[in-house]
Amino acid sequence: MKQFKFFSAITLVAGSLFFSSCNGDEKKTDNVTVSTDSSAVNKTEPPAKPGNLVIIKHKVANFAKWKTAYESHDSTRQAYGLHNYIVARGLKDSNMVMVVLKMDDTTKAKQFAALPDLKAAMQKGGVMGAPSFLYLDVQMLDTSSNAPTRVIVTHKVKDWDAWKKSFDSHKQTRLDAGMTDRAISYSVGDTHTVTVAFVINDMKKAEAFMASKDLKDKMAESGVTGPPDIFFYNVVQKY
Repeated sequence: MKQFKFFSAITLVAGSLFFSSCNGDEKKTDNVTVSTDSSAVNKTEPPAKPGNLVIIKHKVANFAKWKTAYESHDSTRQAYGLHNYIVARGLKDSNMVMVVLKMDDTTKAKQFAALPDLKAAMQKGGVMGAPSFLYLDVQMLDTSSNAPTRVIVTHKVKDWDAWKKSFDSHKQTRLDAGMTDRAISYSVGDTHTVTVAFVINDMKKAEAFMASKDLKDKMAESGVTGPPDIFFYNVVQKY
């Protein structure tokens, strides 16, 4: 009898210890077990930084002829880490062409720009005059709108952070002018050269705004120095 009481006492203690240890990490409410392990909480990752871009602008004698020559040079671009993204034509002059390429490496992209083979391909395609190259460190890219009519603006600024703060504060003004922010960038290694692109939802309002004293004053307020380079364009192909 004593032996039975001894084993019963051991069983009772062991059971108490078992249930006590099980309840250490969990709460039981209405027969539903809720874990209190903080490691189970999902953490929100910050959005990935957009890839960098190179923008090439030049004038061509004939767009169709140039496009054929451009497509035939694709393997060379890929060998230098450049990938087709957008081909656009100017709104005021449709023979002004803008090519936007996704860029893996700035050094390789600059090597590509200096190739004698590229110069020969451009001459074959009817490029007139010297092309311009912009190597962009993209800070924001909003691809939610596929509207083809857009404008891109490049200008110098005194200070990137001060300019960005002012730019962000005037977003509603741009929306009221029929423009939606699409991309915000500065040149690779140069935060004083800023390039911004906008989708145009109302061309009449956008043109008036871009030529307005209000915009000129806002640019001066945000630290823009010198006249901006403004290019209105239509996206004719997206890869």
